[in-house]
Amino acid sequence: MRRLTGLMLAFGVVGAGAIPTAVFAQAPATADTAAAGEFITTLADRVFSVLRENQSRPAIKTKFRGMLKENFAVDDAGMRLIRRYRSQITPDQLAAYKAVLPDYVVNVYADRLINYSNATVKVVRTQPHGATGNVDVFSQIVVPGKNPLDIIWLVQHGESGKWLIGNVTVAGVNLSLTQEADFSAFIAKNGFDALVAMMKSANGKPV
Repeated sequence: MRRLTGLMLAFGVVGAGAIPTAVFAQAPATADTAAAGEFITTLADRVFSVLRENQSRPAIKTKFRGMLKENFAVDDAGMRLIRRYRSQITPDQLAAYKAVLPDYVVNVYADRLINYSNATVKVVRTQPHGATGNVDVFSQIVVPGKNPLDIIWLVQHGESGKWLIGNVTVAGVNLSLTQEADFSAFIAKNGFDALVAMMKSANGKPV
């Protein structure tokens, strides 16, 4: 099973084809959508500055965990990934899943990002995500010597009103839907408890 593709993802480290340039046509930004774009720019700068500090992998993982809790809608995303099975699992199973989810995501982010210390993020434009109050932030991940990678971040307001990342689309691939399909296939074959065990086992591996 692919480990949280979200984060093959994470700040754009998958080598899929690019989104057509036309998708990035300029459009006027409102104050709210502009703020969402600034949120992505600031967060990306923080992430890549950590990678440039020449720290150990455990130290990087610790910092990523803090950033994840602060800036990603982990609970919302986690519930989407298992929504097909939500009515079939017990409260104890759900609690076990939620307990291992943040560290699982952190491990995947760290694994994917640690070799991309020279990357930068350029926000191209922002636009409202329908009438939901969420914002799509269109960006490019630039790595020296490689073609830019186009990414759309779905940014939403958390309960406190703070911006949070709810999903990522890389080269037209909705990573939440992809990971949901991966989890569903794993559960169908092995059961929900096995999914939690796999995630827990992955969390124990050094990054």
